[in-house]
Amino acid sequence: MLTSSLVLGAAETVHFNGGDVLFQLIMFLILLALLKKFAWKPLMGIMTKREEHIANEINTAEASRLEAKKLLEEQRAVLNQARQEAHSLIEAAKKQGDVQREEIIIVARTEADRIKDTAKREIEQEKEKAVATIREQVASLSVLIASKVIEKELTAQDQDKLISEYIQEAGEER
Repeated sequence: MLTSSLVLGAAETVHFNGGDVLFQLIMFLILLALLKKFAWKPLMGIMTKREEHIANEINTAEASRLEAKKLLEEQRAVLNQARQEAHSLIEAAKKQGDVQREEIIIVARTEADRIKDTAKREIEQEKEKAVATIREQVASLSVLIASKVIEKELTAQDQDKLISEYIQEAGEER
């Protein structure tokens, strides 16, 4: 009725109907009570559960982040320790290599000295053998020359010729 009078442009005055307002207010309050009972509490329960779930997820994520940070620090410490151990092993290997090198050098020098001493002894023995052999040959030649000289009375010229022949014979025998 209110709308028809406005549309028609009637100049009637609108009067206030308290019963309608009171009825609408009561219906609104009933609707609010029904919404509170059937929709608000379950909705608030869902929101509370959702809030708790999100808070739980945040706490879990924070704990995971802290654990990851702790593991990262542990891994870094283990890596540093491994680097130090590797460095220690390398240094020990270098020292061991130096010691072995020195031992090898000492053994090589000792062996070289031994070989040199052995060679000197062998040279000395060969020298003594050569001197003995030369003495024997000189003695043989002396005896041979003496026997030839005794057989013949020679002149100085014949004696020189004879010595030259014997020396030549001795050189051919060698």
